[in-house]
Amino acid sequence: MRLMFLGDIVGQTGRAAVMEKLPELKKSLEPDFVVVNGENAAGGFGINVEIADNLFASGVDVITTGNHVWDQRNILEYLDREPRILRPINYPKNTPGNGAGLFQTTDGRRILVVNVMLRLFMDPLDDPFQAIELIIEDSPLAGGADFIFIDMHGEATSEKMAFGHNFDGRVTAILGTHTHVPTADQMVLAAGTAYQTDVGMCGDYDSVIGMKKDAPLKRFVSKLPGSRLEPADGEATICGTIVTSDDRTGLATNIEAIRVGGVLSQSLPDR
Repeated sequence: MRLMFLGDIVGQTGRAAVMEKLPELKKSLEPDFVVVNGENAAGGFGINVEIADNLFASGVDVITTGNHVWDQRNILEYLDREPRILRPINYPKNTPGNGAGLFQTTDGRRILVVNVMLRLFMDPLDDPFQAIELIIEDSPLAGGADFIFIDMHGEATSEKMAFGHNFDGRVTAILGTHTHVPTADQMVLAAGTAYQTDVGMCGDYDSVIGMKKDAPLKRFVSKLPGSRLEPADGEATICGTIVTSDDRTGLATNIEAIRVGGVLSQSLPDR
């Protein structure tokens, strides 16, 4: 199976690039399933119903989120009725929405998609390690699911790496989001799990993590509160990763980076 995952969509330029380029990427890379992280798609803060529907219409199969999932209030009811958009699984019980979903590819293979948020320098949620233990116990690899993908939303590289090694060999892919910068450590770990600390964002990289530079620069230099952060509006780079798995075992055989457009060096995997 081939899974394509695109990192945090930031603002209008990021979502426009994804919706414009996704059909072409799907044609050239032939993924069986497409997941995007959409938590910054609405003006850099959260995601709304209209944007989510547009992403699905453009060819996205599942949308994951993170700590900004609640920023647009009209998303709350939508999370309860739309299983294809996920919030982190380790929010407290009775939180709207779902943290995981078992989906099918067009040819009937089963893919478990899980959204989890780590805790170091983040909101103090329930234990992410235990949350994943429970979900893969219910749907184990090559038993309950043919492919298990985890969007690991977190700040600290150490915690992300520990998380990857802890579940190595038990899931197909663990790919990081949240820091908006693509790391160069995409690899298949020793026991067969594809891993990358952060796949990067889909947004304008002539920015401060996707935001226009003036306001964050003033905050860092003066240490005084400034104007509201606004998404940068230059040409976006689409950043993501594509993972190929062995259908017999559910483990990863290959992982490659995707970088298309904008100011970053370009990387487009061969089919």
